[in-house]
Amino acid sequence: MTKLGIIGAMQVEVETLLGEMTNQRTTRKAGSDFYEGTLEGLPVVVVQCGVGKVNAALCVQILCDCFQVTHIVNTGVAGSLCNELDIGDLVISRDAMYHDFDCGVISPAYQVGQVPGFDTVAFPADEKLISYAFAAAESVNPGHTRIGRVASGDQFVCRKDQKESIISLTGALCTEMEGAGTAQTASRNGVPYVIIRAISDKADDSAEMDYPTFETIAAHRCAQVTASLARQLNQK
Repeated sequence: MTKLGIIGAMQVEVETLLGEMTNQRTTRKAGSDFYEGTLEGLPVVVVQCGVGKVNAALCVQILCDCFQVTHIVNTGVAGSLCNELDIGDLVISRDAMYHDFDCGVISPAYQVGQVPGFDTVAFPADEKLISYAFAAAESVNPGHTRIGRVASGDQFVCRKDQKESIISLTGALCTEMEGAGTAQTASRNGVPYVIIRAISDKADDSAEMDYPTFETIAAHRCAQVTASLARQLNQK
């Protein structure tokens, strides 16, 4: 049976989904509330993990160990690293990597973003979930969805030099703070995952002004896509 784990960093990223769920029951673990119920006819567990890679990884592990989810979606907002991606547009992860993980001083064989013990720089998302998520995004905001890399780090990117450095290091479409933590932990557990991001700012000198203005709009749009994805999974 398919059981979908849904992670959002902030309340605004999960509140729409919680409002649409039925048969809810709540379990508190490691400081987070896990809401188990039904969304679009599909068994789901929704959790607000908090900001940052460690919080995301912690909640993914709990979803796997305590709730036996079969698929994971990380939903939320991100800053654009691509000129063609404007505020409100959507990104579906092809893969996810860290932009602030660098063990090159230990060995030049390690690339930026590469975690020792892994032979890859980025963690690939599940192909079927990518396809479902893209279709869901297009149903919500036609013509405004891209599939590509998500770059994660424990910093809010709001300077041009930060942005340009991340683009150079990763080639990602967007930057945020939880995706790669989600991706690594899901991969370690053998659970298919995908990241859905709505653009809330341009990750440059305008970000501090744009983000508070467009955060709620972008987060709710991303929640719409996540609900549509749940509907598709329930029909498979």
